[in-house]
Amino acid sequence: MSRLTRTTLVVASTLAAVALLAGCASGSAAPAASAGGEPKTGGTLTYLEPQTWTTLYPPSAGFYPNGGIVNNVTDRLLYQNPETLELEPWIATDYKVNDDATEYTFDLRTDVTYSDGTPLTAANVVKNIDLYGKGDKARALPVSEAINNYDHGEVTGDHTVVFHFTAPSPGFAQAVSTINSGLLSDATLDRTSEQFGPGNATKIIGSGPFVISDEQIGTQTSVTARKDYNWAPPSLKHQGAAYLAGVNYVVAAENSVRVGTVVAGQADIARNIPAPDEAQFAAGGLSLHAAATNGVNNGLSFRFREPRLADVRVRQAIIAGIDRQKIVDTLFTKNYPLATGALAKTALGYVDTSSYYTYDPAKAASLLDAAGWTLGSDGIRAKDGEKLTLSFNEALPQPRSKEVVTLIQEQLGKLGIQVNLFAGDMAAQTKASTDQSVIQVYHSMVGRADFDVLKSQYFSKNRNTLLNLNPADGSIGDPQLDTLLQAIASEPTTAERQAASEAAQTYLAENAYILPIFEEPQVFGLTAKVQGFATESVGRPTFYSTWLAG
Repeated sequence: MSRLTRTTLVVASTLAAVALLAGCASGSAAPAASAGGEPKTGGTLTYLEPQTWTTLYPPSAGFYPNGGIVNNVTDRLLYQNPETLELEPWIATDYKVNDDATEYTFDLRTDVTYSDGTPLTAANVVKNIDLYGKGDKARALPVSEAINNYDHGEVTGDHTVVFHFTAPSPGFAQAVSTINSGLLSDATLDRTSEQFGPGNATKIIGSGPFVISDEQIGTQTSVTARKDYNWAPPSLKHQGAAYLAGVNYVVAAENSVRVGTVVAGQADIARNIPAPDEAQFAAGGLSLHAAATNGVNNGLSFRFREPRLADVRVRQAIIAGIDRQKIVDTLFTKNYPLATGALAKTALGYVDTSSYYTYDPAKAASLLDAAGWTLGSDGIRAKDGEKLTLSFNEALPQPRSKEVVTLIQEQLGKLGIQVNLFAGDMAAQTKASTDQSVIQVYHSMVGRADFDVLKSQYFSKNRNTLLNLNPADGSIGDPQLDTLLQAIASEPTTAERQAASEAAQTYLAENAYILPIFEEPQVFGLTAKVQGFATESVGRPTFYSTWLAG
């Protein structure tokens, strides 16, 4: 039996078993309520993910399958309201920041415990943030990209902690509201990178409303509600334990399986509903939940240090040769608005730079001619004996990446630019992404509801999607870009951060370093019995107030 066939059968059998369990569990809940009625307790919700999780170490949990679990088993110091993006109390009852944002003081709740029974103390909070702010190379645990300029934390009272920074760190308050700063027990914080990976889920101890109770590597992870949970964000109407008895996270890679299983009522929620399948959720009590990700838009990063892309005219030609509106109209729905800049309109720091991204194929051809790339008899442009051939990655976590690149391949092909799609699984894509000789144009996005998200995506010491930093020799291709991005994370006031973000976005546009395509949502399909479903500020599922109507 082939590996593909065996994997398909394993997933199918897992789905069947979980659907049966979900049906039994839901039936054991209190009598069914109509939509909008009083919340009912009990029942196990079945949630379908397109990919399996890879790590539960919070600073590395940005990948949506990771974050979907971490978000529900950990608490954070602060709560970011997903509607207003305002920061509110949670584990911290109050906080203060000094004038230059180099010192943060937090007062903590006194009644919080981890699921192993140990208390959440001031010393434990410092241990968490010290690890996330500094990392640990010996254990292969990276620094959180959300925390900048970190120096150290200290306990200054029984329930008070202070964090110190070497330079202004205005994004820290928002950073400790994200899943990247999910609070963990002391024993969990002592684990290695490998020990945060698959096979270790039940040993990851948080203080959140759910506890990881079972793991079937690569196919299913289950969480169970904590009956003694009673420290939700005070602004939430719901307090006390979660309504659900538990959640089964089931991996269903095939779009048709995820969609069909929910439509048939054999699962309750599925993430990443493809745009062509959205219409199936318009009837029968089914619904869609399209959550904004409030960050860097789905788009392309041009590795400008690669010789074929070093000339700004070539990058400008690629931008002018891509019909973004056609891509959106052909492949997506109204839930995927055309991007008007590097950031989503809902993102902090947004500025409209759409004038730099106008579709103009005649201009594109002229720019390529001026740059010395001439059409050959095979229809591909060449210069000094080298063909203008570019490789794009397939962004597996992003919706319809392969189809997006295929349309771009067609559009740029008319201009004499040959586009190749790099094929491979997540491991192959990740390895190739840091080598500009393999991937010249990088397709990606990142969600974070803070000004720092722009720095997270493009700064040389963060995601480095432009490969401004050459991993081989440590050199920086454009120091000015790094300076502009660093300013976003260092200016102490909101007005200054807005100005710094606008300056960096304009610089990215002027230099034709990026091409934003659309604002990427997280689209969930729900059955009629799912009530109270919500997402956090960048679209990860929050099951705390979710309940099943029956």
